Amino acid sequence: MDTQIRELIIEELERQRHGVELIASENFTSQEVLNAMGSCLTNKYAEGYPGKRYYGGCEVVDKVEQLAIDRLCELFTAEYANVQPHSGAQANAAIFLSVLQPGDAILGFDLSHGGHLSHGSPVNYSGKVYKAHFYGVEEETGTIDMNKVLIKALEVRPKLIICGASAYSRDWDYKRFREIAEEVGALLLADIAHPAGLIAAGLLNDPIPHCHIVSSTTHKTLRGPRGGIIMMGKDFENPWGRTTKKGDNIMMSSILNSGVFPGIQGGPLEHVIAGKAVAFKEALSSSFKVYANQVVSNAQAMANQLVSKGYKIISGGTDNHLMLIDLRGKFTDVTGKDAENALIKADITINKNMVPFDSRSALLTSGIRIGTAAMTTRGCNEEDFIQMAVWVDEAISNGGNDQKLKSIKVEVNKFMERFPLYPS
Repeated sequence: MDTQIRELIIEELERQRHGVELIASENFTSQEVLNAMGSCLTNKYAEGYPGKRYYGGCEVVDKVEQLAIDRLCELFTAEYANVQPHSGAQANAAIFLSVLQPGDAILGFDLSHGGHLSHGSPVNYSGKVYKAHFYGVEEETGTIDMNKVLIKALEVRPKLIICGASAYSRDWDYKRFREIAEEVGALLLADIAHPAGLIAAGLLNDPIPHCHIVSSTTHKTLRGPRGGIIMMGKDFENPWGRTTKKGDNIMMSSILNSGVFPGIQGGPLEHVIAGKAVAFKEALSSSFKVYANQVVSNAQAMANQLVSKGYKIISGGTDNHLMLIDLRGKFTDVTGKDAENALIKADITINKNMVPFDSRSALLTSGIRIGTAAMTTRGCNEEDFIQMAVWVDEAISNGGNDQKLKSIKVEVNKFMERFPLYPS
């Protein structure tokens, strides 16, 4: 037995059990998802797709992967799904490889306004290989002006438009984005990594009827294992007129599949895919819809409490599970890094985050990002999140007072005893 690793796993479990987890991109999977990921499926190499593998002995993992595909299509009413991407960023990379050529123009949501690295950031492959352009939020409202998106699209004529974010608290107008994409002759990709579970529960706008391609992660609000997926509402002929040797048009599903494998990945992680299948089944249940509704109610309750204490939430509130807070609305000298460090001492985990029109660097930031998905999984309700908001405010306001932070930590640890995590 590797006692060192075992002890570290136990140490991490205790950290998760005793602290308040408010990182918007994190959640707690079910024990059944953990069991699937820790199964013997990890031993099987399975390059290719169900029924079309490059290795023998795949008759069982073929069933596992097909079950994951079928459940995902049912969950989102999709016609096509690929469950092999190891992450959301790799799902996006596979899509870009499938539909773009190096140097092609893309139009995505600005990272500093709440977008994602893989949507064209200059430090990411997407900004190095492709010619990236961006739209953002309005400084006064904190929301996206769709008329300005259209103006930008007409100016740069992108081949691909990306809608989706990692720190945007409002719903997306996929229908309007599709109209803009049609006007400039672009494909439309929705990256729903953050709100996917809320979309599946019917609480937010559905991208499937409007977007050519949809990507997502399977953790966050979907509450599955860490991984990525690609979906389409309807398969369509590729826009470049490529054909098979028989002269048949190559459909986008085949192009996307080849973009994942052999495009950017080798063998799929069938133990993780099994965990995804379990999570998709859980997300199809009525109890998941109750959970998703609670996630949103909790976020709105916490946002209202923070606003009442003088914090500025970008866009003024939230439609989903997260909120992006500009600390400059209350403090003149507290950075996102300061807030993150103070909260860690109080056993509250968030992440520093740049805010639109930030005056500080990405290493310091002027903001923090908070999400409610994980603590809702633990069983917390609106009153609990109001209390968490009180602790967040006290910790940030007393960042230099270690004694005060220690006293908050004692309260937090006592509070978390009410919400056991993996008691078995």
